[in-house]
Amino acid sequence: MKTFFTFLFAAFVAISSFGNLATAHEQKLGALVLHHAWSRATPAGAKTGAAYVKIENTGDTADQLLSVSADIAAMTEVHQMTMENDMMKMGPAGVVDIPPHGVVELKPHGLHIMLMGLKKPLTEGDTFPVTLTFAKAGKVDLQIVVGKVDDMGEEH
Repeated sequence: MKTFFTFLFAAFVAISSFGNLATAHEQKLGALVLHHAWSRATPAGAKTGAAYVKIENTGDTADQLLSVSADIAAMTEVHQMTMENDMMKMGPAGVVDIPPHGVVELKPHGLHIMLMGLKKPLTEGDTFPVTLTFAKAGKVDLQIVVGKVDDMGEEH
């Protein structure tokens, strides 16, 4: 009987751990659901990095991503990459609209959180916080998980 209860307790702990892993990759803030916040590791000496997240609006009204901040960098902004005349350009995106029942994905080669003046390298396996400020939903501290240098987000 004691063995049965030990097994039952171990199974409960294992299932609880899986639940914690799932919530680490999804965070709710009002009608917004933030999925899979991640970044790439940076090479030694790199002064810039980027972070990515999928933002889903489950509500009936639009919201806006107003700003981002991170203590790990001197300056943090949402940037947009675009192609103009066969040339890749990147710059601040400004306010990002999150439509009702819509999804905005911050990902490589598109909208992304630009981390400029990194205070330390982004190392695979580490995490760091980024604060996102939305017009309606308010502020949320999001834990960014650092992946491999060549990560393109396929496994996120």
